[in-house]
Amino acid sequence: MLGYFHYLCSRKRRTPSSAVGLGHGAIIRIILFFFRLKTFEELGVSEEIRRAITELGFESPMPVQEEVIPYLLGNRNDVIALAQTGTGKTAAFGIPVLQRIDTRCRDTQALVLSPTRELCLQIADDLKDFSKYMGGVNIVPVYGGTSIENQVRALRHGAQVIVATPGRLIDLKNRGVAKLGGVGNVVLDEADEMLNMGFSDSINEIFESLPENRNTLLFSATMSREVEKIAKSYLRDHKEIVVGSRNEGAENVNHVYYMVSAKDKYLALKRVVDYYPRIFAIIFCRTKRETQEVADKLIRDGYNAESLHGDLSQQQRDLTMQKFRQHLTQLLVATDVAARGLDVDDLTHVINFGMPDDIESYTHRSGRTGRAGKKGTSIAIVHSRERSKIRAVEKQIGKQFVEGKLPTPQEICTKQLYKVMDEIVKVDVNEEEIAPFMDEINRHFEFIDKEDVIKKMVSREFGRFLAYYADAPEIEQSAGRGEKKERRSAERGAGGRRKAEQGYRRLFINLGKADGFYPGELMQFVNRNMREGRQEIGAIDLMSKMAYFEVPEKDAEKVMRALDGTTYKGRQVRCNDADRGNSGSRRGGRKDDKYGDKGKQSRRRDDANAPRKERKGRKGNDGKADNGNNEDWRQFFNKGGNDVRLVGEEPDFSEEGWARRKPKK
Repeated sequence: MLGYFHYLCSRKRRTPSSAVGLGHGAIIRIILFFFRLKTFEELGVSEEIRRAITELGFESPMPVQEEVIPYLLGNRNDVIALAQTGTGKTAAFGIPVLQRIDTRCRDTQALVLSPTRELCLQIADDLKDFSKYMGGVNIVPVYGGTSIENQVRALRHGAQVIVATPGRLIDLKNRGVAKLGGVGNVVLDEADEMLNMGFSDSINEIFESLPENRNTLLFSATMSREVEKIAKSYLRDHKEIVVGSRNEGAENVNHVYYMVSAKDKYLALKRVVDYYPRIFAIIFCRTKRETQEVADKLIRDGYNAESLHGDLSQQQRDLTMQKFRQHLTQLLVATDVAARGLDVDDLTHVINFGMPDDIESYTHRSGRTGRAGKKGTSIAIVHSRERSKIRAVEKQIGKQFVEGKLPTPQEICTKQLYKVMDEIVKVDVNEEEIAPFMDEINRHFEFIDKEDVIKKMVSREFGRFLAYYADAPEIEQSAGRGEKKERRSAERGAGGRRKAEQGYRRLFINLGKADGFYPGELMQFVNRNMREGRQEIGAIDLMSKMAYFEVPEKDAEKVMRALDGTTYKGRQVRCNDADRGNSGSRRGGRKDDKYGDKGKQSRRRDDANAPRKERKGRKGNDGKADNGNNEDWRQFFNKGGNDVRLVGEEPDFSEEGWARRKPKK
């Protein structure tokens, strides 16, 4: 085929087209004949649905649609489709499901399950758009958080397609309203997320009410063990369709991370948003509380932002999503669950305000952008303790994160200035509307130069950024891949101790793993003894018999006072500043620690029992013969019978002395 094409091209070059009769148009038609894309008509899609999707802008099927649509149009064809969000999944299952509907029958013939209310409504709206010219098709979304009575009335009126969240569907089924005995097509959209949210038992209960003779389609962005378990239980002789590779990230998404200290994450977020003046993004947070806090800060700082999380009422969530889809809101701060499956056009960025706990959540987050062949960027703002999560995600999705350098205040102001100038230039002037006011305007600006007018206009629009970034705090980025080795020595002070993160103080506590004192227990112990609510805790280093942890500088004295002198499982607790030399093996250490007083007595006993020759031949660190009285180091200062009093902390030579040279047996 390719050889024939090359022959035609070479023939075209050697012979005038008028003589041969083969022009550019003919060659293009031949190429299209051999390499043409499939059409929806060739996939077997009905004329009514083709007309509707053409109006929606569908031109040719996407890969997942080419695979799934013809297969689902058959009987008893079960499918597992692994595809990222933005690859056309809704049309892939929605078109064949609608085409198999018997419009003369009002019974429920298709069921679509989704994990969240927002996704449920979105799927229902898409299916209504696809069935615009079918006539007689009733699609009813049912979900929690709203009146069940309205949904009961809608189902009693007749619904050939039910789009539902599992919990609400079970309620309606138990009331005898949702009758699933005639369902011929079942779709589980975002199956991995449904299982992560704990819907496994609900899904099992729903499938027990479905007939055996049905098509089952399971859509998932990742293939987890739980998804495979569901597939083995309810799918028979299923076909697995993979668009891309298993568990990979979206193809058109770039992944960037900024490594900053924990206290600077919000400042870094502001810089990223300011650097992209036309950003249209979802900012993902881990908890509902963090989501609301970040949204409130952005709104207070003058950004066009809204929050979306489970504590909002359904009416509030619907209004928020409507404003975001219409681009009336620029930044949507959301939790993973609330934003699951959202399909928003032209999303430029996804910003992770910290990495999620599991890789699948990151895959779903980044899939919000880069949809339908467009480019997108997924940004992660993380601190150094999340570095391992970046590596794990890279390994899973098969793509490498680019380490980003935060834009400087000058770069941000330059970008914003260009935006202001561009907006001024593009303003449409309605001559008729402003004509009556022009005389007054000209008199008002009569004594002001054109240059001064421009300066004042730009300053008015641009002043907020200049004022903020004139005194903007410095953001210190943590070491990246290349700087890791150089930074490691800088993170530790003299004696190999780790330095506290900037803005934090490192504290010592005489409890460790041997006491069953692990990170969770440490945080609970601190919070139990703090009377002013939850205490923020940074890095934690656990050892066998002691631990170090970091708290904000302003809280350090308060935490030490709260913990020092308390008891834990019958033991007295000591907590002090680790960087002042009064912790660990020196003064604050445990009595039974290997560098404590008991340890010194034990070493003296071992030394006394050692053979005389061995004791005589021992040498100190300087290589000189030891006189066997290393423990009494004061002899070097008390010559002549004068009792010399030393100032400061008492030295401890045990670590470099007897602790490393026990007597040979």
